[in-house]
Amino acid sequence: MQEPYPTKEIIEAAARRIAPFVHRTPVMSSSSINAMFGFNLFLKCENFQKIGAFKYRGATNAVLCLTDDQRKNGVATHSSGNHAQALALAARNNKLKAYIVMPENSSVVKMDAVRGYGAEVITCKPTQQDREDTLDQVMKRTGATLVHPYNNYHIIAGQATAAKELIEDIKALDIIMAPVGGGGLLSGTALSAHYFSPGSVVVAGEPKNADDAYRAMQQGVIVPANPPSTIADGLLTSLGDKTFDIIRKHVSEIVTVTEEEIIAAMRLVWERMKIIIEPSSAVPVAAAIKSKDRFANKRIGIVISGGNVDLKKLPF
Repeated sequence: MQEPYPTKEIIEAAARRIAPFVHRTPVMSSSSINAMFGFNLFLKCENFQKIGAFKYRGATNAVLCLTDDQRKNGVATHSSGNHAQALALAARNNKLKAYIVMPENSSVVKMDAVRGYGAEVITCKPTQQDREDTLDQVMKRTGATLVHPYNNYHIIAGQATAAKELIEDIKALDIIMAPVGGGGLLSGTALSAHYFSPGSVVVAGEPKNADDAYRAMQQGVIVPANPPSTIADGLLTSLGDKTFDIIRKHVSEIVTVTEEEIIAAMRLVWERMKIIIEPSSAVPVAAAIKSKDRFANKRIGIVISGGNVDLKKLPF
């Protein structure tokens, strides 16, 4: 059954539906970072969300929208980490079995967390094709219902609630930013901006070493990711047709950043704000810093996507 396109009313309904299950995360800023770069940053701290990432919003909404028939044999997905944890916990909270396909190079911290939430983890080679082939095999074996990590309108509507809260808490944002991997967060963020803050411009950050979304925007078609090699391990997937369609309509620009720029932005937030963000979260921060001359004196809201870091593998 096709999920309905996320209208304003559907995003508002998703916000009400998931409210008993998710944290309304704080928005934080740093006067020293603002003074350094000459803009006003407001960070929506989804690193403080359950499972340490925004993904719990979408997974919770998607699970709560399942029919009785879809719930019967549990849920399945592929994910390098945060959606895996989110779906595992949302499934456990709804007494459903979860089967999660994870690339073998996924963070050990994230794989352990998924198992800790009671899901069955099935590993695969770290390519998009291997993820999808392995997931097909799992679904045939189990009869589980697919909850796609991003190319699913229930997921997108759930992710949109983070930017909706940011817009409610911080008025008159000139720019709203998010990272882009598969595009679930970015498309949800873009829709919330479109419906609830139409004066805001939406800009994404993407690693230069995994720049398929940037290239897709240039070429007007989905471009398969080259084997991506980036510290931002939450942004390794390619866009889906649903996310690309929304991003193409509602995102103004994608700014690509180098690995060095990502690490510098991550370190800056750790040092100045004393909060743990993962590399994927640092990508839009790095993009804002890179664009500081164009963004001078602007009010910039950034959805900090998560804080799940393997502390044994810090880049600084």
